[in-house]
Amino acid sequence: MQPTPEVVLAVVFLPFLAAAFTPVVYRLFGERTAYFAAAVALVTLGLVTDLYLAGAHGTVPLEWIPSLGISLAFHVDGLALLIAFLASGVGVLILTYSGGYMHGEPGQAKYYATLLAFMGSMLGVALAGDLVALFVFWELTSLSSFILIGHYTGEKASQYAARKSMLITVSGGLFMLVGFLLLVWASGQTGAIEGTTYSIPVLVEHADAIREVLTASGLLVPVLVLVGLGAATKSAQVPFHVWLPNAMEAPTPVSAFLHSATMVKAGVYLVGRFRPLFLPEDAAVLGEWTLIFAVLGLLTMTVAAMLAVSATDIKELLAYSTASHLGLIIAAFGFANSYGAEAGAFHILNHASFKAALFMVAGIIAHEAGTRNIDRLGGLRKHLPVTAVIAVVASLSMAGFPPFNGFYSKELLFESTYYAAEHMGGVAWIFPVVAVFGSVFTFLYSIKFASLFFGDEPDGLGHVHRPPAAMLVPPAILGALVLAISAQPNLFIEGLIGDVYGSVVPGEAHSFSVHFPTELTPYVIMSLITIVVGAAAFPFYDRIHDAINAALRGPVRANWWYDNFVEGLTTTSVAVTPKIQTGLLRTYATWGLFGFVALALGGYAAAGVSMPGFSTLSVSIPIVLVLLVALVAAFAVDVAPSHVAGVLTLSIVGFMVAIFYILADAPDLALTQLVVETLVLVIFLLVLDRLPAFYGDAPDRLVSVRDGLLSLAVGGTVFLTVLLSTDASPDPLLQEFFVARAGVPAEHGPFFADYGGGSNIVNVILVDFRGIDTMGEISVVVMASLAILTLIRMRTRGETQ
Repeated sequence: MQPTPEVVLAVVFLPFLAAAFTPVVYRLFGERTAYFAAAVALVTLGLVTDLYLAGAHGTVPLEWIPSLGISLAFHVDGLALLIAFLASGVGVLILTYSGGYMHGEPGQAKYYATLLAFMGSMLGVALAGDLVALFVFWELTSLSSFILIGHYTGEKASQYAARKSMLITVSGGLFMLVGFLLLVWASGQTGAIEGTTYSIPVLVEHADAIREVLTASGLLVPVLVLVGLGAATKSAQVPFHVWLPNAMEAPTPVSAFLHSATMVKAGVYLVGRFRPLFLPEDAAVLGEWTLIFAVLGLLTMTVAAMLAVSATDIKELLAYSTASHLGLIIAAFGFANSYGAEAGAFHILNHASFKAALFMVAGIIAHEAGTRNIDRLGGLRKHLPVTAVIAVVASLSMAGFPPFNGFYSKELLFESTYYAAEHMGGVAWIFPVVAVFGSVFTFLYSIKFASLFFGDEPDGLGHVHRPPAAMLVPPAILGALVLAISAQPNLFIEGLIGDVYGSVVPGEAHSFSVHFPTELTPYVIMSLITIVVGAAAFPFYDRIHDAINAALRGPVRANWWYDNFVEGLTTTSVAVTPKIQTGLLRTYATWGLFGFVALALGGYAAAGVSMPGFSTLSVSIPIVLVLLVALVAAFAVDVAPSHVAGVLTLSIVGFMVAIFYILADAPDLALTQLVVETLVLVIFLLVLDRLPAFYGDAPDRLVSVRDGLLSLAVGGTVFLTVLLSTDASPDPLLQEFFVARAGVPAEHGPFFADYGGGSNIVNVILVDFRGIDTMGEISVVVMASLAILTLIRMRTRGETQ
C-alpha cells in the first residue's frame, strides 16, 4: 500500500514543530516539559505504527528543487520503519526517563528542544528517499548531537567531546556527499534513466547499470570508500571510534538515545540501504563490498571489545561495546550471503533493546550511587534489586548468551563468517576466527557489567538511593522487550525483521527464522567456544584489563593520532597566521590574487580546456595607434611616482578602450566605458586625497620580483578567461529571439509586454530582458558609493567606528 503523504510528513516534521515550541512550554511547565516531549514522541510512534499496520511501502515525492530534479522524497519500507520505530519508541522512554534524571539540571529547555530536533532528524534519515534529503537530515543529526554532547557548556571535557564528534562525523558526511554526487553522475551515464536521478529507490532499481558504469570508469571502489567513510564515522568504526567514548560526557539519557539506539545506527542504516545497490544477486563471495565492510566491521568488533575490557568507567565500557556491536552489524551486512543480511537486520533491533536499557541502568547507578568508576562499584543488587534484574537480562543478551535475543543474531553472524570461509577457503578462515576472538571479549565485558550488582560492596560506596519511577520504568520496559524477543524471536522476524531483511538484499528476499540449536553445528561450536573461553578467562579479568591498558601507549591509541592532528593544526595556524594576517594590503592582495590564479588555472586544467583558435583580424592604423597608447599607459602605471599619477595614467588605458569601442562601431559600449571610467577616476581621486602622496619603496627586490610575476600570472589568467568565454558560440535561437523581440511590433496596442520597444538591442537586453540583473548591479554600485562617501566623511570628522 502506498504511504499516506500527510502521515509521512507528520512523522518527520512533528518533532521539529514541537522543538520550536519547547522554550514556551518550558516557561509554562518547567521540568514537566519532559512529559510534553515524551507525548510528542508517543504521537510520532503512533503515526509510525499507523504506517506499519497499513502495510505502507513506497515513495512519497514532494517537489523541492525541480530545476535540478531534486525532490524532498520519503521512502517507506521495512528498514525505514525499523529505524523509525527505534527513534520514536526509544524516544518516548528516554524523554520519560529524562523527567527523573534531569531534575535540577541546567539548560533543560535547550535540552528537550534539541532532543526533539534530533528525533526528527533521525526520522528524516530513516525515511529519506532522496540523496539530497538524506544528506540534509544526516548533517542535522550531527548538529543536534553536537549540541547535546556539549550540554554542559562550562565543562572543558564536554567542549572537547562535542568538537571531536562534530569534526569526525561532519567530515565523514562530506566524503559521503562526494560519493552521492558520483552516484548521481553514474545514473546519468546508464542510458536507462532519463537524465540523472537523486532518488534512492530508482538508483537501486537500476543497480546493475550503475555498477557497470562505475566499474567501467574505475569509480566503484572510490564510491564504496566514500560512502563507507560516512557510515564509519557516524557509526564509530575503527579508527573513527574515538569520538564515541568522549561523547559520554553528555547526560546519560543522551548517551542512551543517540549513542546506543539511534544516531550511531545511521551508519549501519546507510550500509544496509546501499547494500542492494552495490551487491549484485550473484555477488562473488569475496568482492569489493565484502573486503571493505566485512573487514571493517570485524576489526571494529574486536578492537572495540578489547577497549571495552580496558575501560574503568561504566559509560566508557558501554560506549566501546556500542562500537563493537555496530561493527558486528557492519560486518554482517558486509558478507555477500543471506546469513549476513539476516544477522545485520536482526541485530539492529536486538542491540537497540539491550543497549538502551544498559545505558539507563548506568544512569541509575551514577545518579543514585554517585560514581561511575567500575572499581568503586559492587553488590548493588541489595540497594537496586529491580535494576539488577534489568541489568542481568540486558547484559546476558549483550554477551550473546543463549537463549537471549543477542545470541540469535550473533549466531547468524557466526554462520555467515563460517559459510564465507568455507566458500573461499585459505586466508578467509580468519573471518570466523576473528569473530570468535572478538566475541570472547564481548562476553567478558558483558559479565563484568552484570557483576557490579553482585559480590561485596567496596569501601566508600556509601548509601545508594532507590531511583524514581520515571527512571526505572523505561529500562524495565526495554528489559521486558529483550525477554519478549528472546522468547518469541520468530514473531518479531515475521512481523518486522523479515521486511528489514527484504530491504537490504538485492532481488527477491526469502523468509527466514531462527531456532534454539538442537544439534552440533560449526557455528554452534563457535558459540560454545566463546562462552567457555570467556567463562574461563573471567577470573583473570583484572589482569587482561591491565595488560590491554599497558599495551595502549602512544601511537597505538587512535586518540593519540586525533589529538596530535588537531594540536598540529592549531600549532600550524598559530605559526602561519602572523605571516598571513600582517595588516598590509600588499599581503592580502597577494594571497587573494594567487588564490584566483590557482583556482582558475587549476579548474581549466581539470576540465581539459584547450586554447581556442585565433582568426585573422582586420586591424586599421587608428586602432593600432590606440592600442599602442593604451600599452604605453599601462607601463606608465608601473613607474608612476605617486598615487595620483598612477590613477591618471591608468585612466588613459580606460579612455583608450572607449575610443577602441568607437572605432569598432560600438558607440553604446564606448559611452558606457566613458561614464564608468570618469566616475571611477573621480572616486579614486576623492579617496587618494586622504592617502599619502607617494607609494613608497618595496620591502626588497624579491618582493618586487614576486609581485611582478604575480601580475603577469593574473594578466595571463584574465586574458585566457576572456578568450575562453568569448570563444563560445551562443545558440542561434537566442540571437533570433532578441532580434525579433527587441524592437516595436508592427501591430500593437497602447501597451505591450512581449516586446522590448527599443531600437538598440544591447540597451533593450540591459533594461528589459535583464532588467532585474541591471537593477541589482546598479544597487551594488550605489551601496559601494555610499559606503565610500560615509568612510570619507567619518575620516574628516575623526571618527574611529
